Amino acid sequence: MNNREIIRPSRELVDPFWDISVASISTFLRSQGILRHAMLGPKALTPGMKAVGTAVTLQFLPKREDIIEGLGEEQTEKTSALWASIMSIEQGDVLAIDARGHMQTGCLGEMLMTGVQARGGKGIVVDGCLRDLPSALDLGLPLFARGGTPANAGFFEMYPWDYNLPIGCGGVLIFPGDIIVADDDGAVVVPPKIAEKVIEWCQPKEDREIFEKMKIRETGNVAKYHPMNEEAKQEYAEWLKQVTTPTAKACGLLGGQAT
Repeated sequence: MNNREIIRPSRELVDPFWDISVASISTFLRSQGILRHAMLGPKALTPGMKAVGTAVTLQFLPKREDIIEGLGEEQTEKTSALWASIMSIEQGDVLAIDARGHMQTGCLGEMLMTGVQARGGKGIVVDGCLRDLPSALDLGLPLFARGGTPANAGFFEMYPWDYNLPIGCGGVLIFPGDIIVADDDGAVVVPPKIAEKVIEWCQPKEDREIFEKMKIRETGNVAKYHPMNEEAKQEYAEWLKQVTTPTAKACGLLGGQAT
């Protein structure tokens, strides 16, 4: 039985991921044997925008006409899992949608995406399509999907069946309350129980890469600075003494935007 309760991790646990790249997270998760963490299919529709937050989940299933009645009637659709999932969104959540990779159902349109944003949602990740993209892309809401379609939810082969339950999105298992991080490289899921370990490993890596990139730009010496040789490591140690913490935010290169 789905009681709809989401156990949300603290903001202190989620917010550091604004300054950690999806690539770094993926590297660490693979090192821990968590191989199925990167969603296949969702791409950044809003390049340069990052989504970080707690997963609210929505499940689409194939439509069967003898089960789903009243399609196209606005009040009927308001009782569906689609509206319910959006109304369950709180500040700092990301809506993760299992659309089974379907390309002919627009899981959300501009109005419902506006609702996600107004309720404090930090992004939408779907292994299917969205609709109303010409106007939705101007919302300032990070969107990750396979693409766009004019077809809306409920009228074609898929229907929003349930929400805030475990789903498979892009081949990855997502539980309500998991941490979703998405950038131009793609979208990953971070289990909250290992989030601290991810942060502890990834933050120093991000700092090192900021230094490496800076020095490579200055010198062009990739052999010395990536990975760093002993001399470069000494330079890095001295550099760390000169910057305030956290380094990623101090350098302004990773786009931290926790809100």
